[in-house]
Amino acid sequence: MRAALLALTLLAGSAPASQQAWQHYTDTETGLSPALSFPHETCFRSASIAYDVPLTLLLAVARGESDFNVRARSHANAHGLMQILWPTTANHLGIYRLSELYEPCVNVDAGARYLREMIDRYDGDVHLALAAYNYGPRRISAGRKIPDGAAWYSSYIHRHLDYVLGRGPSARPQGSPRNYDVETKMALITFGAPYRAQAFIDQLRAVEPGLRLEWFREEAGRFRVMLLYNGGADLERSQEKLRRAGFRLKRRG
Repeated sequence: MRAALLALTLLAGSAPASQQAWQHYTDTETGLSPALSFPHETCFRSASIAYDVPLTLLLAVARGESDFNVRARSHANAHGLMQILWPTTANHLGIYRLSELYEPCVNVDAGARYLREMIDRYDGDVHLALAAYNYGPRRISAGRKIPDGAAWYSSYIHRHLDYVLGRGPSARPQGSPRNYDVETKMALITFGAPYRAQAFIDQLRAVEPGLRLEWFREEAGRFRVMLLYNGGADLERSQEKLRRAGFRLKRRG
């Protein structure tokens, strides 16, 4: 019962919170630079200029959709860095060969064009634009309640935006390498619902606030919690914090 109430609370409250957060971003933060150097950044910068979509927004979508994996493919038949749906969305964007979606700059260009189309469709409302990017514009109407899944997706991408901008509890510590590829992730646990993944992270951080944890959407509605670390010494410190927080790490071998 408690978990169900938590789920309803998070889902019910996610849409207004996300809408306000994205409006603040639109009003004051679109000109901010990424805190790190990200993979395929030339592709992202070119697409940002071509379609007037903020660079940090494109990077946040790519991290949330694929974690910059060029070969990413979802159970829904979405492909590449920006997870372009094949064949409907790809054909709509003028891409008729599936192999093209695995070319980084082609995929990012397509994602930026589609996001620009959604932003224009919803009069600059990035919250609704992201909901439509995820669920399809036919299912998202301004002034009406959007599906819960679309609402959490908007909040999910905003969390990745925080990372891109170098803020929030999972942000890279000061003085650590500024290249995204340097960071390593270790899978901890997988859940069947996003609110469970977030509640798990909140519980661990309540005991050990310094833990750098993140969750990513995986295949078929699974949500995987990851430990973020930089190098062996950082991993050892983080593993000790996990033990103090009550999480038992599985021994290898």
